[in-house]
Amino acid sequence: MNKDKLFAILNDWNYWFKPLKKTYSRNFYEEKLKKLSQAKEIIVLKGVRRSGKSTLLLNEQKRLLKTLNPKNILFVNLEDMRFNEFDKTTLLEDIKNVYLEYIAPKGDIVLMLDEIQNIPLWEKWVLKEYELTNNQIYITGSNSHLLSSEFSTALSGRYLSLDVYPLSFKEFLEFKGIKISSKAEYINQKIHIAHLFREYMQFGGFPKITLLEDEELKKELLGSYYDTILLKDIVARYKLKNYNLLNELATFLLINNSTINALNKLKNNFNVSFDLIKDYVEYLTNAYMIFTINKFDFSYKKQIANPKKFYSIDTGLSNRFSFSKNQGSNLENIVFLELKRRYKEIYYYKTNNNLECDFYVKDANLAIQVSVTLDDEKTLKRELRVFKELQKELKNITPLLITMDETQKYQYEDMTILAINVIEWILDFETYIKFCV
Repeated sequence: MNKDKLFAILNDWNYWFKPLKKTYSRNFYEEKLKKLSQAKEIIVLKGVRRSGKSTLLLNEQKRLLKTLNPKNILFVNLEDMRFNEFDKTTLLEDIKNVYLEYIAPKGDIVLMLDEIQNIPLWEKWVLKEYELTNNQIYITGSNSHLLSSEFSTALSGRYLSLDVYPLSFKEFLEFKGIKISSKAEYINQKIHIAHLFREYMQFGGFPKITLLEDEELKKELLGSYYDTILLKDIVARYKLKNYNLLNELATFLLINNSTINALNKLKNNFNVSFDLIKDYVEYLTNAYMIFTINKFDFSYKKQIANPKKFYSIDTGLSNRFSFSKNQGSNLENIVFLELKRRYKEIYYYKTNNNLECDFYVKDANLAIQVSVTLDDEKTLKRELRVFKELQKELKNITPLLITMDETQKYQYEDMTILAINVIEWILDFETYIKFCV
């Protein structure tokens, strides 16, 4: 092992002898990381690649450096191709030993291991480090297999995890230099914010995409993200041979975001076996490219047997194939991602007379319909009728319509139903909070 070469790689990624670079804050995640770190357990950040996990670790370093010497922090980017020259079975131990020899930190250290899924049997090394030292350990990964049953068993009760998504619209505005803390500030910039929401709907919330001005560059970079997720996080990881099927399935599900699809239907569409389509859907969800939600049923067995509803991790990825064709799907996808940030149990619902409710949030007994506009009388009546049917079947639900129209309330028979503008809902103004209390 060439120690000097290994240290040179580590030195490139760390800030022992140079100032930390400028980054954008993501207060929601940074506050959560601060809270999680108090438990002194292993902290796991997981989410789609390019969602900002590495930057969150850098921001966490900035927080820690208020009380810690820079030399007591070791950050390792395990995607650095130069590590391929070293034996991966001993790489983590070699890295730590070289760091201790060259930097000689005093006291406990903080280990930050970025994209750790690239290292075989990494969980054994992390467990050893956890058991034998007082070092704080952070790890990130771009595959939900990071918390596989094997890993969960090995580190049971020793880790706390945090899901990291691309930017919410509120974060998107902050990246654009706009902070909205009151309804008055929103009204003052309403037209500009509505314009930015349409940009967000089209290009999504990946941090680097948000900071680019050129639309062609945005599209090219989104294409690069798509290719890298498929090739690095799926094809290479699972040693797949049928790339064409994976690419076609991913494209189909991203274009048809916010739709219900049964695996049997997908199997027939692509003329492959049920097991193969099931595996490929699982690979796409493991890589955080798509999400699925179940149809709500009090029987879990029925939940998993019913067709699932598919959503994209980011509307920008969906729209690189087709935009403006289905604005409603993109709006629903954005609402879904916001719900994922707020709640745990999210379903779609079918009433006994087969009316579909876009979302049923079990945590809050909240029923949500998403519609771009309610100007059409037939559309409005259809949406309101769904809530009435749900009220009969689920009792005491809170009905909510999310739209791009102005916020207002509707009376439907004995129900008062709030139709809230999507931007106001995302920004969490008091109109929505008071209605739900």
